[in-house]
Amino acid sequence: MSHAFEPITIGDLTLDNRIAMAPLTRRRAYGPAHTATPMMADYYEQRASAGLIIGEAMQPSPVGQGYTFTPGMHTAAQSESWRQVTDRVHAAGGRIFGQLQHAGRNSHPDLLGGGLHPVGPSAVAADGVVRVSTTGPAIRKPYPTPRTLAIHEIVCTTADFVAAAENCMRAGFDGVELHGAYGYLIQQFLSSNANVRVDGYGTSVEGRIRFAVELVHAVADAIGSDRLALRVSPGCTASCIEEDAIDDVYLALVRELPSDLAFLDVFEFPGHRALTHAIREQWGGVLMLNPHAAYEDFPAGPAQLSVVDDGLADIVAFGTAFIANPDLVERLRLGSPLTSADESTFYLGDERGYTDYPTVQAVMPTRG
Repeated sequence: MSHAFEPITIGDLTLDNRIAMAPLTRRRAYGPAHTATPMMADYYEQRASAGLIIGEAMQPSPVGQGYTFTPGMHTAAQSESWRQVTDRVHAAGGRIFGQLQHAGRNSHPDLLGGGLHPVGPSAVAADGVVRVSTTGPAIRKPYPTPRTLAIHEIVCTTADFVAAAENCMRAGFDGVELHGAYGYLIQQFLSSNANVRVDGYGTSVEGRIRFAVELVHAVADAIGSDRLALRVSPGCTASCIEEDAIDDVYLALVRELPSDLAFLDVFEFPGHRALTHAIREQWGGVLMLNPHAAYEDFPAGPAQLSVVDDGLADIVAFGTAFIANPDLVERLRLGSPLTSADESTFYLGDERGYTDYPTVQAVMPTRG
């Protein structure tokens, strides 16, 4: 039986513990270049005691952006800007993967600029609105109908991901995670309502998983399977995503992944614990789990450490808890109370609610 505070090896990396910081979009990459900032370096360094940090999502191409002030990883300047982050995390003894996310249909021409229009597997609009203003009061507009990616554009999109993954490695990341969850492009292809293609990239189970499988293998060929991970969220309904034959789709996907990936990262959507068990049985490699067996498990907290003890996962990932507790691993080890996160500061803003949360040592009374 494993314990969450024991080391674990992924690829050729040894992690000090099995507690990961889940990827958390914070939207503080200010400026037109979408580069990392010194404040972001402070933020990640503070959380370097995590066994592994999964960095916030970075768009692999200009058309992949889905929110204001999210960082990119498609230019040399963006790659170089992340050196300050990875160097600081490594100097503090931590490990960090970069995450690549293509928003797909979940964007807007007014946000993208440059005459770009959101793309997706099919011309089916997402449900919801997106902020398009970068200054002044928030202006939000409904998601438009995306432009359907032609097959040659799917190939180009895969190439964008490959180039971005190589940029991540040049930036000093220990590896790369592909964001195949929460209603973004990869999950849009896995979906049965966002993807209505009949050209081999949709309709059947094999068609719906094809883009994800080809993408994972292409990036693995470029940077090495042992430096690559995939994140999925079976059953997630973000932006009205639907997934018919969900068990068949995800178990087929897992079967087609390289067996030596660094890990498979599952964001568990409530009500799908049986599928989590099935994925665990199907997948022979390291499994990371952001566990939510039921809605009351949001956000994941100390009780969810049990998924490692019980063998359901090899690594447990926490998101919100890491926002307000930079020393989360130590707090969990000591059984100390957790600080509650201020949701009003999750996105945008300055250091407040970002780098000013205290450690447990800072709030413990001084002994005389």
